[in-house]
Amino acid sequence: MKFINSAIFSIAVILILNLSAFAQETQVKVVDEVVAVVNDGVITLSRIKREMKSVVDSFVAEGKPREEAEKLVEEKKGELIAGLINEELLIQKAKEAGLDKEIDANINQRFIDIMKQQNIKTIEELYQVMESQNVNPQEIREIWRKQATRESVINREVNSKIYWGVSSKDLKEYFEKNKEKFTKPEKVTLSEIFLSFAGRNEAAVREKAKQLVAQLKGGADFQKLAVENSDRENVAQNKGKVDTFTVKDLDPKFAVAIKDLKAGGVTEPVEIDQVGIEILRVDERTAASNESFFDENAVRLALMQERAPAEQKKFMSTLRQEAYIKINDEYRPIVSPILFADERRAEKTDK
Repeated sequence: MKFINSAIFSIAVILILNLSAFAQETQVKVVDEVVAVVNDGVITLSRIKREMKSVVDSFVAEGKPREEAEKLVEEKKGELIAGLINEELLIQKAKEAGLDKEIDANINQRFIDIMKQQNIKTIEELYQVMESQNVNPQEIREIWRKQATRESVINREVNSKIYWGVSSKDLKEYFEKNKEKFTKPEKVTLSEIFLSFAGRNEAAVREKAKQLVAQLKGGADFQKLAVENSDRENVAQNKGKVDTFTVKDLDPKFAVAIKDLKAGGVTEPVEIDQVGIEILRVDERTAASNESFFDENAVRLALMQERAPAEQKKFMSTLRQEAYIKINDEYRPIVSPILFADERRAEKTDK
């Protein structure tokens, strides 16, 4: 438990000293409002407004009228503030656990992956391309940081403990009771032609993708077209071949695109928002089997996925209980019922 002087919770002010030849006068100016104190961190009104604007903008981008989007976000304000408090707790936990380097590496790798996919040589060039498509690199970096922080903390403090904390006896018992979960899944081996939007007219890229699909369906050599047209960095070596995947684990866009294709079949162009277009070929398909088999890693993973939601809630509840959280009186009525909902449910259950 960290104790903080409750004075930090008042409206933040700065004192400006205005010196003159005749007198010294102190002026007080309100620069921001502290909505919540979370251990040694604060959630400010300006931060909340930025988050709300970001959500409103995303709704508008999806086609909602701005007035309707603003009303919807305002109605969810308590939920948003509660989310920011939980986010602050995870950030603090990540620092305490020394995960910052791991998180930074995760974010940097995501940028490197995009650079490789789009054959971009420097981070400066990537930023320029993103900005030309009205994507703010720093905003993307911040979104990814939030995601990476949550994933790193939850994986370390919850998921890994569930995964490795199950005994051999419990694994066998779970397998016997859930054999239908451990049948051989349908698998598919894929090749691709990737066309990047980076620095190009998107309409022209879409048209090129249609022409390539028409050529492929007319019998053209997939590997030859991949080498000549794909924007993947290593296409000359792999001829467009990607990997073998479990169908149920594929991105839904790709799963739908290949659903009815047999080996040798080619998809219509699959657009990846703001990135480019994929044309996929099914190289090989392996049908699912009803015969169950014991795979320790698969059983551990299934157990972890089953238990993780409840354990994650317990973990977040513990973080909140062990933290110093003070919510501004003005916002407490819309935040506390959401933030402490799990704790209150647990209290009712205990009674």
